[in-house]
Amino acid sequence: MPRNHFKRRLIIFLVGTALLVLSLVLVSLSQSSLKAYIIERMLNYRMSPEAAEASFNNVLNLVYIILWMALAIVLIRAINSLIFGLVFRLRKGYEAPNLVRNTFSIVAYIIIFVILFKQFYPKVELGALFTTSAIFGVIIGLALQDTLGNLFAGISLQADKPFQVGDVITVGKWTGVVESVTWRGIKLRTFQNHVVLISNSSAGKEAIEVCPRENLNARIVFFNTLYTDSPAKTIHIVREAVREADNVSQKIRPIVRIRDFGDSSVDFEVKYWLEDYTKFNDTDALVRQRIWYAFRRAGINFAFPTRTVQIERISKADGRRADGSEFIDRLNAVDIFAPLSAEETARLAKNSVRRVFAPGESVIRAGDEGSSMFVVHEGRVSVQISDNGKPRTVSVLNEGDFFGEMALFTGEPRTASVVAIEETEVLEIGFQAMKHLFDTNPDLVESLSHTITERRAELKARSEDVQESEDEAEGLLSVIKRFFGIS
Repeated sequence: MPRNHFKRRLIIFLVGTALLVLSLVLVSLSQSSLKAYIIERMLNYRMSPEAAEASFNNVLNLVYIILWMALAIVLIRAINSLIFGLVFRLRKGYEAPNLVRNTFSIVAYIIIFVILFKQFYPKVELGALFTTSAIFGVIIGLALQDTLGNLFAGISLQADKPFQVGDVITVGKWTGVVESVTWRGIKLRTFQNHVVLISNSSAGKEAIEVCPRENLNARIVFFNTLYTDSPAKTIHIVREAVREADNVSQKIRPIVRIRDFGDSSVDFEVKYWLEDYTKFNDTDALVRQRIWYAFRRAGINFAFPTRTVQIERISKADGRRADGSEFIDRLNAVDIFAPLSAEETARLAKNSVRRVFAPGESVIRAGDEGSSMFVVHEGRVSVQISDNGKPRTVSVLNEGDFFGEMALFTGEPRTASVVAIEETEVLEIGFQAMKHLFDTNPDLVESLSHTITERRAELKARSEDVQESEDEAEGLLSVIKRFFGIS
């Protein structure tokens, strides 16, 4: 509750209580004078003293009942706000449902009214009064049948407490977030941002599916692959792709398993847990996107019905030549490959592997072992390091830039993480591709080591104004030779 609103309600409570107490004191102090004045006026109308005094007492008792009842209402509302508002919020994190608060208030009002009535009219039997109004009660009960049904069904729901405000529930055909529970029904906010009111009596007859907001609720997404694709490889790739998606909990590892063997596909399912279940639609869509990109990078194919002829136009992305000639220009622009001849560059381009990453996906992770480098062919990536446990971007690489060269030439672990900023295509140059070049032309080792040393010296000089020593260059050359097994 906002602080200003709380102060305003506190002021209203104090002023109202003071006025009611003052009214009771004034009535009590002026009772004798009022009694004499009113009885005298009644006697002027030829009313007997006994009847006049009885009438005055009845009016005075009603005034007392009204004032005490008003004071009780103010106090009960204050207690209601204190217990079911403030205390509930401090202990459970949310206010009590309106149905519980209203039920408490109604029961308290009835009890206080009975006590006050018996205090001022001790000779009147309330049981006899209610018995004489039984027919009237039956008529009212029939007229309020649906309303009373909703009330008692709501009381039953609150007694069981199957859900709370903020939970996602499914009642019949409706699914949404619970906004309130009243004596009449449940107010749901659907995922189309529509408001649905479900009566308590209807909800009491339906099966209710509850996804508590403080619980890690699971979701399942289905996909398939060809029978020629490895299930073990598929399970590993999908699990790693899904666990990095936003809103997927890191506390429980996603589960990927074979669901069925279909007519033309191996059917899988991936089960993962959400941190915020109200965003499950967006998370399901993101998981499907990550699976698509992971499949494309790994060369895994989605299955099509084998009884259907699939005819499609080959896109530009899928129509690239298998010999890698479209990557030659890109590799020629990389400075560390400047010592390579045209034939060697073409051979390296042919042995390069194209990888496509979705926005936000990690290309490499700091600390991982690796024996390949990457050249950004299309898109952009950010280089990130850990700063007190949180990733911090130190640079952004564009088309033509490269990273991970030390892992390729020396086998060193990755020193930074690289994450795709947008959909990014990179060329991965692996250990075997470079070893094949070194086997055919051992002199390349020395040329490449000097090029790498000069590049590292330039980068280091920008920040520290120092240069790489010859000893460090010789050390790098020996490390590369040892890593590639060149004598």
